Amino acid sequence: MTNISRDSDVVELNEPPRFTYGQRVRTKRTVRNDGTYCGKDVGDILAKKGEEGYVCNIGTFLQQFYIFGVEFIQTGNKVGMKSKELEAVDDEDDVAAAKKKTVKPAKEGEE
Repeated sequence: MTNISRDSDVVELNEPPRFTYGQRVRTKRTVRNDGTYCGKDVGDILAKKGEEGYVCNIGTFLQQFYIFGVEFIQTGNKVGMKSKELEAVDDEDDVAAAKKKTVKPAKEGEE
């Protein structure tokens, strides 16, 4: 019997999905059609690096990975992507907002 070649030994399905429905995400790399995207030629660009879209579907692959269906704003393409290919856009905004809300403690004698 042959061994199964896997991308990683990590089973993502043991944890909740990294992204949620409707979350705004950005691609970490350019994604090209491997022949599974109908209506496009093999090698056509489906999403450019840095392009933003919204998670509209969450599925699984090989009982190991979450696959996020992302609809991209500029092209309208809906592409299935692994979590390692995506980053959250709103996280940066949340970090900046949290820093603004941080209140410095008042020094003695100040109000």
